[in-house]
Amino acid sequence: MRVVGSRKIRSLQFHASSALFLEGCKFNEQIHKLPTGDDTCILKGVYRFKTHEQANQHWDKCLAEKMFSRMMSGE
Repeated sequence: MRVVGSRKIRSLQFHASSALFLEGCKFNEQIHKLPTGDDTCILKGVYRFKTHEQANQHWDKCLAEKMFSRMMSGE
């Protein structure tokens, strides 16, 4: 078996430490920074294409629309 990474799995504690609490807060903040359907070029959902060309056209269209909307909003 190959082990990748060195993350330590912590056991549940009866008395929490402030360091672990701060680590949990930082983790929570990072999770909330992940993109939602509004922040990415392609909205959430399942897309099925017959060819890679159709998928690439859809990607290009969504990317162009997002770039245009950001340009118009001044981001």
